[in-house]
Amino acid sequence: MGLPVIVQTTLLLIASNVFMTFAWYGHLGGLKNRWWVIAALISWGIALFEYLLQVPANRIGHNGGFSVGQLKILQEVITLGVFVPFSVWYMREQIKLDYLWAALCMVGAVYFIYRSELPRFGWPRSDPPAATTPAPPVH
Repeated sequence: MGLPVIVQTTLLLIASNVFMTFAWYGHLGGLKNRWWVIAALISWGIALFEYLLQVPANRIGHNGGFSVGQLKILQEVITLGVFVPFSVWYMREQIKLDYLWAALCMVGAVYFIYRSELPRFGWPRSDPPAATTPAPPVH
């Protein structure tokens, strides 16, 4: 038995986003003094690996029943999750409280885009209420 669709999709999108982040922003660190065409060509080469992971991720997710909107929001949440550590550790930028606010907005976006699907994932639980012993009659 293979991994669930959401796990396959998420893992591929995480790996894809690592490449995407380096393709989009990595040149601002190590290649900032190089001619922009060189940086663009290197970024384009890195982006190839992004697409080799992102395309199958979205196909697996879509064929597994996720809408394009759900895949997009998932990708954006993953992007933020990859970008913040990248900007702090690779680019040596200070983490800001704004990242937290952005993450909270993304949590809201995830809720709204997936809320009709939540029962499919077993949430909220639909267990029957526990039986209670009726209180004795008051006389």
